Amino acid sequence: MEAVAKHVQEPFDPVPLEKILKKFARKKGAIIPLLQEAQKAYGYLPKAALIRMAEATNTDISQIYGVATFYSQFRLKPVGRNIIKVCHGTACHVSGAERITEACEEALGVHDGETTPDREFTLESVACLGCCSLAPVMMIGETTYGRLTDRETKKIIKKMKK
Repeated sequence: MEAVAKHVQEPFDPVPLEKILKKFARKKGAIIPLLQEAQKAYGYLPKAALIRMAEATNTDISQIYGVATFYSQFRLKPVGRNIIKVCHGTACHVSGAERITEACEEALGVHDGETTPDREFTLESVACLGCCSLAPVMMIGETTYGRLTDRETKKIIKKMKK
């Protein structure tokens, strides 16, 4: 494990994780809550944290990684302060969701699934936001924007960048 940990390039502060590991020290089957707490502390699950969890729980790293990648709630890459979700459900798809995603990509300078270098925005395509009557739709944080055009989308993002 140590050999693998040495190849991890991202900066990692182990102090928050060590506190979390103490909390779950003797709890069997606590991988999911352990991952949840670590993600809450770091904003995502750094590779070094996964490696340390495996060591501390005497669990194979592939098992930890398997759980972290199985559940969509877990993130293995840092995300932005603002997560932009563009709906690609059926109603949004036929109403121009792809144009909305492209407008976001252009306004942010990143592709779908990526985070801006300043970690201000993360762009994600999602299956459905449940706002079909407002298609096409995107959400930024808890705010829903509907009946969007590519021009309106760029305006919203430009305003948020200020």
